[in-house]
Amino acid sequence: MEQFNLCIIKPNKDSFSETFVREHIERLPGNKKVLYGGVFPVYDHEGKYLIRSPFGLLSYLIQKKIFNKLEINVRTNALAKYLTEQKIDVVFAEYGMVGASVTEACQMAGLPLVIHYHGADVHHRETAALYHNLYQKAFKYASGLIAVSGDMARALIAMGAPAEKVTTASCGVDTSAFPLLDISKTGRTFLAIGRFVKKKSPTSVIKAFKLVIDKFPDATLAMVGTGPLADEVSALVTELKLEKSVTLYGGLKADQVKALFAKARCFVQHSVTAPDGDMEGTPVTILEAGSSGLAIVSTQHAGIKEAVINGETGYLVPEHDIEGMAGYMIKIAADVNLSVELGKKEAAHIRENYDINSRINTITKLLKQAIANNRT
Repeated sequence: MEQFNLCIIKPNKDSFSETFVREHIERLPGNKKVLYGGVFPVYDHEGKYLIRSPFGLLSYLIQKKIFNKLEINVRTNALAKYLTEQKIDVVFAEYGMVGASVTEACQMAGLPLVIHYHGADVHHRETAALYHNLYQKAFKYASGLIAVSGDMARALIAMGAPAEKVTTASCGVDTSAFPLLDISKTGRTFLAIGRFVKKKSPTSVIKAFKLVIDKFPDATLAMVGTGPLADEVSALVTELKLEKSVTLYGGLKADQVKALFAKARCFVQHSVTAPDGDMEGTPVTILEAGSSGLAIVSTQHAGIKEAVINGETGYLVPEHDIEGMAGYMIKIAADVNLSVELGKKEAAHIRENYDINSRINTITKLLKQAIANNRT
């Protein structure tokens, strides 16, 4: 197919944790225009308002801020006009809420739509309920629906998505950027990276690490992340008297994270289903740690079950099994050779199944097929 015009719509202008969105923007082919500004794009690719008229903008703000409307004609019309003016061939929406919100505009412009779901957009109960009707319209209209785990694919189908439209393809990792590390000389160093939110249960990692420290006082834990549970995390470290063993780094840049990978023996993440139903998709940090050859201890949760083969390339425990997690962490702390063996197998598994180039090829095929079908 000749070069095509691709419009990528994402909710956030920039986000520390959305490396997968950046990868899509950088690596997908086509003449790309990127829009952003919430579940429905407010800004065009130049950062200008999509709604050009001051009166239209005022109308939009009243309907959104005062009446909390999900469907606002003035912004839908503005997006449809933009897509037509820019001669867009296909729209790629990051997150289900975004895809559902822009479905009508795509329909008005006569353009195919591919939606990439990531986690909370499917599993968070309030979100799924709020967007239920718009999701049904999106399921019916969209050319392709991408789920990042088998669990998510099944959840989408249960919500009403046609099975033939659903493709399971987790976010990928640039394995060349995360080469296999030599962890054979590492100390008993553990690393956790992720937002401090309920579905990542950072306090569970700290509680498990406390049991490790009781066995190996020289063990250390580095935690990277920010979020609503930050104060709770800090307080727990103090309560358990772990200030000398646990380092809370807050948010770090990519090169700083890689420096921590180079020092770590084991990556730990205790993902769980949050009380509101929110779940992971497939955490990119798990893929990055796996590509780097770190031993991994995590939970039997969502796409992690596919990214880590329990007992072969890493260890997975049931959600909330803190003692089980600690047991495997102690096993890895005690045996660096076991850690090396697990890490090498995981790195090979990631390279075979999660390389970013393979994922980009999958998305590209869906986009090109959507364009081809729309032209026939």
